[in-house]
Amino acid sequence: MTLVLDVARLAAVTNIILLSALIAVWGQLYREIRSTFTLGSIVFAVFLLAENVLALWYYFNPTPGLPPFAVEIMMVLQVLEALAIATLLYITWQ
Repeated sequence: MTLVLDVARLAAVTNIILLSALIAVWGQLYREIRSTFTLGSIVFAVFLLAENVLALWYYFNPTPGLPPFAVEIMMVLQVLEALAIATLLYITWQ
């Protein structure tokens, strides 16, 4: 279980860093072009950032009694989310 939590923590921290970079890039872009799509992307990224901060808080303060299977599924979702956000950041900077 410790390895699963460590991977989940690493993925959540990675997500927070990547989302912060996306918000910064999209913030600059929004200041330049004032697109509602860009503003919507910023709002979406802020919600994802909040979700990852909350998940990271949980990973450092796990709830007793939560089935290990649920933690494993959360870890897989965090890793998939990190891959998705990294892809989005790569495409944004192209």
